[in-house]
Amino acid sequence: MWEIQLGLILLMMELMDVSNNTLGKAAMAKGLSNYIFTTYTHGIAVFFLIPLAYLYHRNTPLSQPIGVSVMFRLFLLGVLCCGCSIFLYLGIRYSSPTLASAMNNLSPAFTFIMGIIFRMEILNLKSQSSVLKALGTIISIAGAFIVTLYQGMPIIIFSPSHNPSSLNSLLGDDNETQPNWVLGGFLLFISSLFLSFMYVAKTWIARDFHSEILITLFSCLFETIVAALVTLLLENDTSVWTPTLGIHWIALLYGALDVGMVNVVQTWACGKKGPLFVAMFKPLQMIIAAILGVSFLGDVLHLGSVIGGTVIAFGFYTVMKGKADEESSKVIIDETTLNCSSVENTSPHKVPLLLNKNNIHV
Repeated sequence: MWEIQLGLILLMMELMDVSNNTLGKAAMAKGLSNYIFTTYTHGIAVFFLIPLAYLYHRNTPLSQPIGVSVMFRLFLLGVLCCGCSIFLYLGIRYSSPTLASAMNNLSPAFTFIMGIIFRMEILNLKSQSSVLKALGTIISIAGAFIVTLYQGMPIIIFSPSHNPSSLNSLLGDDNETQPNWVLGGFLLFISSLFLSFMYVAKTWIARDFHSEILITLFSCLFETIVAALVTLLLENDTSVWTPTLGIHWIALLYGALDVGMVNVVQTWACGKKGPLFVAMFKPLQMIIAAILGVSFLGDVLHLGSVIGGTVIAFGFYTVMKGKADEESSKVIIDETTLNCSSVENTSPHKVPLLLNKNNIHV
């Protein structure tokens, strides 16, 4: 029952992620720097997490101190998070939140590959579950190439000029950055790769250091520092550091809330169920992003996104089927082992023959 509840919570986290991407796209369309977006959202999240961590650990002491090894892992996680965020929002700037969600469907495949490399997943080509996971990985990557390289004819749901809920019509067109499907897809591809590394790193840390709040707090702190340095190097205009009121600060505050909540929940889920379980929910972003993008941003849904997203989703659920078969096999093996041990424990203890003979002579 708790797995169903966990699934619903992770689904809500994906909804928050897509909403954050949509608001970020709207803010960047009004001139907000994507580097500033990364820096400020994680910096604000740190201020949210500090009192939360204090209140939580005031009555719940740490199971172990934060040593050098844990701090190094947290710094590595912060760098990975920073890379994921920068490439994500830069890719969204050149494309759309819908394409970002489609490319995020690659994360289960990448996570599966990295799980094999870091011995979190088992690949046995003689096993049906392993074959399904490997086949699903290949299908997902093929679907991502379809989304990136083939745009296709537009699928008009709302007319952009008559869509009253379009944020683009309210905020004005963005003439500074024109959509570039291939470049945006490539940047989002790299972001998905960083995302999978993040899941593996979160699992690596959460299974040894049991404080999801502190893991998120320190990783956000390191990410803020790294993102600020990147912003100083790549942004020559100092005015970008002072976002205007309105959509800029709405997107930043909501982004900070999203960063804090989503990372805490996902870190906890990675520690309990592993990185692949968390990555399995990413394909659901495609449906959510398409609805939000078409409804609120006036995005045009293209045939290539639908075909590629369908292929990626099919590959993903193939991986999930293989994962489910693997877990059911483990349960059967565990039950068989438990039953065998119970039989051995209940069987009468036999006295060695030599001991019996000695007792008889005595």
